[in-house]
Amino acid sequence: MLNVKPIAGAVAAAFFAWSALALAQTAKLMDPQIAHIAYTAGVIDVDAAKLALKKSKNRDVIAFAKNMVHDHEVVNQKALALVKKLKVIPEDNETSKGLVQQAKAEQADLTKLDGSAFDKSYVANEVAYHKTVNRALETTLIPDSTNQQLKLLLSTGLKIFQGHEQHAEHLAEQLK
Repeated sequence: MLNVKPIAGAVAAAFFAWSALALAQTAKLMDPQIAHIAYTAGVIDVDAAKLALKKSKNRDVIAFAKNMVHDHEVVNQKALALVKKLKVIPEDNETSKGLVQQAKAEQADLTKLDGSAFDKSYVANEVAYHKTVNRALETTLIPDSTNQQLKLLLSTGLKIFQGHEQHAEHLAEQLK
């Protein structure tokens, strides 16, 4: 019998994450806030992937998680280098705080799962999370950024993360 609780949790997490990112649309974000949101989203995905590396035994899930760690860490390193170069101090904000709060709850839920239940929930969360973050990048973060270098980095990240979304969707189909 399919346990829908992990998948429902991923959907709820995506809804909350989108709600947190939607807060960003109520007022125009400034580049320091955008940089912090983007960086925070990357850290959250690295943390989830590291949990998957500890818990999963599925080689495809492990390979996916390794890819998430690598790609998000590379993008975040580039983001840190850019803000340092531009002498911009990323600003914590309600959106990034909301993302962190929800990520902690999702990590707690994932930690309780094992085996295929963990794998399915982790991958479902990755699909939902990438859809949410990619949509926020497309509709808010990239359009609102005023610095062309930040805009370019976010656009490059979006292309990478769209690939992650497709990979996660494919993996989710395999795990059904």
